Amino acid sequence: MHDFLFSGELSIAAVLFRFFISFLLSGIIGFERSRHGRPAGLRTHIIVCLGSTMTALIGQYTCLVMGFSSDPMRVSAQVISGIGFLGAGTILIRGRNHVTGLTTAAGLWTTACIGIATGLGFYSGAVICAIIFFLSAGALTRVETIGKNGKNIIRVYLECDDASVTNAVLDILTGPEYGLYAVEITPPRTGIANHLGIEAIMPIPKNSDRKELVDGLAKNDHILFAVETV
Repeated sequence: MHDFLFSGELSIAAVLFRFFISFLLSGIIGFERSRHGRPAGLRTHIIVCLGSTMTALIGQYTCLVMGFSSDPMRVSAQVISGIGFLGAGTILIRGRNHVTGLTTAAGLWTTACIGIATGLGFYSGAVICAIIFFLSAGALTRVETIGKNGKNIIRVYLECDDASVTNAVLDILTGPEYGLYAVEITPPRTGIANHLGIEAIMPIPKNSDRKELVDGLAKNDHILFAVETV
């Protein structure tokens, strides 16, 4: 069994096993990302990992089977740099200092590395990395929501039914009831003329939860609807 798992021989069974491990590990990561509504979900992570595993196998095949005296990691090295272009497509810059998608981009890069490790037969490193990634992306999400003064924060999108009442709505949000941290005025997501969008970051009161806060915001005059964003 040890020889089957870690030998350099690229038999059909060995190749299938490595693709299966690649599929399994990337599926775990992709499921966690998809569950949180991230742009790159289950399918994207699986495809990236399988493709990275394939590049590692190609490098080994050219050296072991075809007899080329080249670096077997040459093709895989291009994945490490090239995956940045795919990750860049998941990064969005909203306003002057609101950037989203960095974790997704980093996740794709890490998934590619896991795929390369699996293709080379470095199963222990691939499994450990996938487990740590899963725990970091999932369990540490709540830690990142700790805002100013140790309070939990929430990101919400509000849409006003009349652009002329924006200042009145902002007065409510910055008041003692909500204590707004940051705000950005955006075009309305509904596309309705004379509407106005507001993206806000605010603390969650101790005696309230996310749903109660969002529902309470939507009940204010001139706020058409409110939704939590990521």
